[in-house]
Amino acid sequence: MLDPTDSTAEAQPLKGEEGAIGPGPPPPPQGKKEGCWNGLGFSQLSNWRTAGFFLSLFLCLTVVFAFSFIIPCPVRPLYLHTWNRTFPQAATYNFLAVADANKDKVMDVLFVLKASEGSLNTTCVNESLPTPCVFVSAVAGTDADTLWERPLAPEFHWAQCGLEGLGDEGGGCLLSHSDQLTAVDKHSGAIVWQQQQPPNLNSKLPVLSVPDLDGDGVSDVVLIGPGLAQQTRLAILSGKTGAQIGSEVVLDPASETFRHLLHTTAKGSHYILLQKDSGLYGQALWKIAAQAKAGSESSLKRDQAWEKKTSTDSGHVLLYSSDSMQHVVRIAKGSGTSNLLLVTAGSVELIDGDSLQSLWSVNASRVLSEPSFGHFNKDGVLDVVIEKDIGNSTKQVMILDGNTGRVLWEVNLLFRPDTPKPASVNTINSFSVFVFWGKLPSGNNSSRLTSRDRHSYMLHPHFSSVLLEKSSIIDNIIAFKATLLERGRHACYIMLTGPQGEGAEGTVMLTKRKLKDDVPDSRVHRLGDHRDGETDQEIKDAFTRLRFSKDT
Repeated sequence: MLDPTDSTAEAQPLKGEEGAIGPGPPPPPQGKKEGCWNGLGFSQLSNWRTAGFFLSLFLCLTVVFAFSFIIPCPVRPLYLHTWNRTFPQAATYNFLAVADANKDKVMDVLFVLKASEGSLNTTCVNESLPTPCVFVSAVAGTDADTLWERPLAPEFHWAQCGLEGLGDEGGGCLLSHSDQLTAVDKHSGAIVWQQQQPPNLNSKLPVLSVPDLDGDGVSDVVLIGPGLAQQTRLAILSGKTGAQIGSEVVLDPASETFRHLLHTTAKGSHYILLQKDSGLYGQALWKIAAQAKAGSESSLKRDQAWEKKTSTDSGHVLLYSSDSMQHVVRIAKGSGTSNLLLVTAGSVELIDGDSLQSLWSVNASRVLSEPSFGHFNKDGVLDVVIEKDIGNSTKQVMILDGNTGRVLWEVNLLFRPDTPKPASVNTINSFSVFVFWGKLPSGNNSSRLTSRDRHSYMLHPHFSSVLLEKSSIIDNIIAFKATLLERGRHACYIMLTGPQGEGAEGTVMLTKRKLKDDVPDSRVHRLGDHRDGETDQEIKDAFTRLRFSKDT
């Protein structure tokens, strides 16, 4: 039989001496204290560990609770893939802009109408304006609800959005109408400032945004237009108040300016480029500012290399000599600098924006519209899209390599005079999707287009022998824009349609349609005799999988 004392000792091995059955552990030697594993030391350490565990658990639960219930997760705005707004008895103009007007991180649409009454029951009569008057409006990119509208005195001349310094957060719009210039806040439609047009300057061209010249911390604007006796005159206006800074400047008393743009050299010096009937000229902004108001040029940089190219007689730099120049477009090349793409009656040429040396030139006559840009290949350089009129109501759409000018892709399309120019939307895969308007010639070689015969085409650079064709029944397209309404998503096109010709009265329609929504109903059109490779559904799936980006 087992000894009862053995059983008790095994069942209670850690029981202390008091009340214990059996000899128990020996007492500690004389003169030595108990270690931390005996007495209060071990007990206190265990309590601290337990408290630390529960405190950590409490903090973790608090954080989870806060993020789950107290701090709301960001909610993406819901949007309609397709919407349209109809405005009866109205007229519209070739102007479309996108901006986040209601601060929901989705771009909204700004446009101009001429009508007697707005969509928010605002009338010209109530605003003491002639009827019909000009309405600049913003509608939500999500569902086309009118966010704000601002009636202005007629007639409408031009509008320009994205100008720094206009409005509470900048990026407002400036409109030229009647004999006035009106700056409008993009978020509320409120008038930031309103000024009379300079008396000796008839502005027909949008303004240039220039660095702050009057020291109020807001970028200023330059207004250029013909004056008396066909002089090209310039006025500098404060971006904050619209007041004129100094006096007007006569740029060239001999000829009129048709187009202008602001160019920055590698040294950070600003030049205003003027397209005239004899070529392209540049005048230093610091010289213009000094003529308008002495001392206003103090903050502007000078480029000695460009100063040496300046003519002592005329005070300008001759950038390009041509009596048939049609378009001048800047192409960004990084670090705030850009090259210049020039379109003349016989060529398309890219010149270095600093040395003014030709980088490449392509023979191209009868170019129909201002070039557009996109990424056809993945070299990181913008490629150039041009349209040439080759006769018989047919145009040739060409994509030129941005590095060399060689032809990367081309196609012939039938077209009408009011056909929008090509557009593109960038993807996260370093290439762009291109959009064209027209009609692929049919087998019977018919070159006649009816008023209701309209097609749009999408080009995926990875499937360059295929076009995705969407048939549309649309009357007259007044303005067209392909864009991205959200970062990384919501690629769409926006159209203003209405009676033939800008300013003609009738029914105006503003439409937004998501690009990918056209894919299922589109026809896969194979160019030439190409029949191999992916199936139609595989090509459509490639378009559907695309993800878009604002980055160029």
